[in-house]
Amino acid sequence: MEKKIRGKAFVVGDHVDTDQIIPAEYLSYNPADPAERKYFGRYAMSGVPAPASGLPKGNVPFVAQGQWTSEFTVLVAGRNFGCGSSREHAPLALAEAGCKAVVAVGYARIFYRNSINGAYVLPFECEADPAKHVRTGDEVEIDTAAGTLTDLTTGESWTLAGLGSVAGIIDAGGLFDYARKAGMLK
Repeated sequence: MEKKIRGKAFVVGDHVDTDQIIPAEYLSYNPADPAERKYFGRYAMSGVPAPASGLPKGNVPFVAQGQWTSEFTVLVAGRNFGCGSSREHAPLALAEAGCKAVVAVGYARIFYRNSINGAYVLPFECEADPAKHVRTGDEVEIDTAAGTLTDLTTGESWTLAGLGSVAGIIDAGGLFDYARKAGMLK
């Protein structure tokens, strides 16, 4: 796991569901095929409607038209991020787009577990609601060791909940790699 994650923030509001993270119409692509897997990144967050998305800085797409990856490294969200279906493709889509971490007030547990099990994105929880302060496009930094999110544009900082025992799964590269390394699988 990277000690520090730095980049532009993409901000959304509460209750962003997995259909908004990766709409069902793009689930026909095969994540096992590298040529098709990149489409998950291209269409990540494409289901978030403009005014309802909670974007504090206008209608900015997560992935620019015609691009394969996003300029945003950190997604900052409100409550219940990743709710809806148990779509394993949702954290994969964010990772394929170049997102490294999500900071949210809270997650749907299935999205949280899928993020960890596949080691796709780091799912940090924050009791405060940085989505009410950080603006889309702000330069932010997550210090994973210190457990902080800092908006480098404004200087504001928030404390993140630690990843605890799931950090080992992420460091191993996902649940199956962790189980192999721990001798649970051969």
